[in-house]
Amino acid sequence: MSELPTGVTRHTFDGTDRLATRGEPVYGEPTDGAWRAWNPNRSKLGAMLELDMDTGLAGGETVLYLGAASGTTVSHVADFAGPTYAVEFAARPVRDLLDAAESRPRLFPLLKDARKPETYAHVVESDVDVIVQDVATRGQARVALENRRFLADDGRLLLAVKARSEDVTREPAAVFADVREELSGGYEILETERLEAYHADHLGIVARPR
Repeated sequence: MSELPTGVTRHTFDGTDRLATRGEPVYGEPTDGAWRAWNPNRSKLGAMLELDMDTGLAGGETVLYLGAASGTTVSHVADFAGPTYAVEFAARPVRDLLDAAESRPRLFPLLKDARKPETYAHVVESDVDVIVQDVATRGQARVALENRRFLADDGRLLLAVKARSEDVTREPAAVFADVREELSGGYEILETERLEAYHADHLGIVARPR
């Protein structure tokens, strides 16, 4: 069983053992003192941890998070990671993301398009330890490849592939195969796992740069 990152634990909320981090609540999640539950049904990365995928996260990493939305998952990441750059394209969720960042000095929201990394290259430091990607767009492998420039040679990509965002007409397994093949042009895939228990038609991928 993979170890949880430092700063992430299993904590009991209302008699149920759940993943948790310490921080201000963001999305109505249960709390117990400083601890707040990490809901894997609302977080692809949370699902990857619940499924015991070997994310390589230890705590304290520098993270580039692509597809931060309103901050549900990236707020948990910023609770245990180091500097966390949160890229989100849509202005409305960024307002909520800014609220989540108020109590998290290591969380840096960026109103940018993950498909255009050149627009935030002057802000994001090079050699980040981890890229977490959860974007609802076509070309998800291409986004990961374009952002590879930021990742340290020994870094990790933690990618949640949404089959329906790529092609709603095709079988998810076929979409996942295409994404894996394209991704292999710049990454070595270490592990894949269907996230079906928590997210329909999603695949979790752990990879490192070639």
